[in-house]
Amino acid sequence: MNSILIFFSGLISGMIIFQSALVAPTIFKVIPENQAGPFLRSIFPKLFLTIAFIGSFSFLISLFSNNLLLSLISLGTVIFMATCYYLVPMTNRARDKGNTSQFNRLHFVSVALTLLVLLGNISLIMFI
Repeated sequence: MNSILIFFSGLISGMIIFQSALVAPTIFKVIPENQAGPFLRSIFPKLFLTIAFIGSFSFLISLFSNNLLLSLISLGTVIFMATCYYLVPMTNRARDKGNTSQFNRLHFVSVALTLLVLLGNISLIMFI
């Protein structure tokens, strides 16, 4: 059971690192901004939902481990990624309306929650 939790946490961590550190910056360097934005607007919600989905399996499995910390990290993954998914339309609207301060706040929340999920899942691997 622990190996499944390690696998899910590694998968989640890898997805976040790959998307945030490699894909998004590369897209902005290679594709013009007017095309990069729509692509990233399409890919990030899918990333958030996929991680929330994997996190839900991790949470269900962690319930059988009788380890509260593992369950909380997995549940946090689901809640935080669902929140990020929910914030996407509001963030996009703020950007489209030129409301830079609202966009910056919403984007910061999304980045912070994603970073917490990354750190939580990396630490989950170390606690098992």
